Amino acid sequence: QVQLVESGGGVVQAGGSLKLSCAASGRTFRAYTRGWVRQAPGKEREFVGAIRRSGGSTYYADSVKGRFTISRDNAAMYLQMNSLKPEDTAVYYCAASNSVWTTPQTMAKLNGVDYWGKGTLVTVSA
Repeated sequence: QVQLVESGGGVVQAGGSLKLSCAASGRTFRAYTRGWVRQAPGKEREFVGAIRRSGGSTYYADSVKGRFTISRDNAAMYLQMNSLKPEDTAVYYCAASNSVWTTPQTMAKLNGVDYWGKGTLVTVSA
């Protein structure tokens, strides 16, 4: 069974930065697409961004474009968050798909996700 484990959440002031990590444990798998989804209190889950394994192409929600950057290496996937705003406060979940048909744009619709992490809380104070 594959497990996704997020880390790096915390409290930061508006305008600050945080970097989240998502590591996979369990049986070896190579996700075709990995991404980040967040859920603010009282709101539905919202796509943040995703990255394709092949070529490393990325896709972001308009709300974070230019401020957040997704990257990956053999060990993990990362979410560098800069210029944070109070409205970025949420639990951030790591998501992964082992289907070649799931692209970052597919994951933007919250479709095709095979694995979810348990989330890490990011709080941005005004």
